[in-house]
Amino acid sequence: MIIFRYLTREILSTTFAICVVLLLVLISGRFVKYLSSAMAGNMDPGVIFAVIGYRIPGFLELTIPLAFFLAILLSFGRLHIENEMSVLKSCGVSEANLVGYTLVMASVLALFVAWLSLSISPAGAAKAETILKFQKEMTELDKVSPKRFYKLSGNKGITYAEKINEDRELEDVFLAVTAGSPENFDSRTVVIFAKKGRQQRSIDGEERFFVLDQGYRVEGIPGNNDYQITSFEQYGSKLSSPKKVVEDLETDAMPTVKLWGAQQSELKATLQWRLSTPLMLIIIVVLAVPLSRTNPRQGRFARLLPAIMLYFAYLLSLSAARSSIESGGIASDVTLLPVHLAFLLLGLILAGSERFRYLKDSLISRWGRSS
Repeated sequence: MIIFRYLTREILSTTFAICVVLLLVLISGRFVKYLSSAMAGNMDPGVIFAVIGYRIPGFLELTIPLAFFLAILLSFGRLHIENEMSVLKSCGVSEANLVGYTLVMASVLALFVAWLSLSISPAGAAKAETILKFQKEMTELDKVSPKRFYKLSGNKGITYAEKINEDRELEDVFLAVTAGSPENFDSRTVVIFAKKGRQQRSIDGEERFFVLDQGYRVEGIPGNNDYQITSFEQYGSKLSSPKKVVEDLETDAMPTVKLWGAQQSELKATLQWRLSTPLMLIIIVVLAVPLSRTNPRQGRFARLLPAIMLYFAYLLSLSAARSSIESGGIASDVTLLPVHLAFLLLGLILAGSERFRYLKDSLISRWGRSS
């Protein structure tokens, strides 16, 4: 029991540290992507952290198996380097016992990952997808922030507001619109200055207008002197129709309940992928423990790179099988189970190689003494 607590503390603490690092890498990459979209005016900066927060369960679903795999390699590799593994074996603790202890930890993590994969991650992905689709539905005025220039859709012009009050009314508004193709030298430019501006819907609610109050309008061809200047009390300009939010969710955002019994190959592949993630945690234990065997002269990181390559081969094999099922290259009745069984068999072969080597050395030594 003492050995189990020792291994649990060692492996889980390392898993937590690696998982935090991997999670920060994934979040940073996604944050840069959303931030660039917000800087381009295609997304409200205020929703970035909400979208990332809803995506975190999906990130954990991917990072926990890799973090646990690396933690086993590093923890057991240290035991080999510092000869603690030899001490454990001399006390009667075999490699099979260590695999059993590690499988207990893996089972607990697998239950947690299954909860994320089957319930939390799809719900978070659905909420994040709804927010992003709502951002696409917003008009140019919904995205305007004070003291910043914004492009109008279709590169028709730009707009600027010095202030925005609580009712989303714009104050000290500047609007520049190009009439005709910007590539033509005879295209007319319309520049409007107004004290206030607001978005207003038509009676049927289908169309939206940008209504400006108390200002003046300047129209002409750049480089010519024949400008038309008109003052107005109220001026309206029609906005482009926003895109409608489509409620058709991506398969990764669909509730698991809807995937059970589905006949579409894409939905079947998605369900199998969600079930594969927790199963993967169990199988990587059988792979990681024999791969962690390290000669003290080699160092604890000697087999780390080959082990990581094997892990990603496992992950890519699952991903390729899923893609083949979705595209119809493989019958939808075929599951991802053969991939798991193949790597489980590989792990058992690696685990048995040490015992085979020990038996071979023992027979050779006995044959030498007898001769």
